[in-house]
Amino acid sequence: MKKLWIVAVLTALTMSTAAFAQGGFKGPSALSATTVKDAKEMRDDTNVILVGRITKYLGGENYQFEDATGTITVEIDEDLWRNLTVTPEDKVEIRGEVDKSWTKLEIDVDSIQIVK
Repeated sequence: MKKLWIVAVLTALTMSTAAFAQGGFKGPSALSATTVKDAKEMRDDTNVILVGRITKYLGGENYQFEDATGTITVEIDEDLWRNLTVTPEDKVEIRGEVDKSWTKLEIDVDSIQIVK
């Protein structure tokens, strides 16, 4: 009886975990894409979505990002790449927040994906 109870509990846990691993909401967001030019004028910690290209590696976790309105430095933590390979020809969507101080302005990236 005890073994049957353990199997039932493990089955229930597995099924509930699988239900949460199905994904999330796909649809419109209150946050819409902005431009590099506009992002440079936003306040520190403002959430942004940028669509453009990563054109250059700057060292460490920093890259040059470019859209039709200009360029900005983006900081992409190594774990965010998740085996994704991006070239300067690839159009990407970056979600993150403005990181602004007296001496620097960059986007601290939360996620990156290739746009098709």
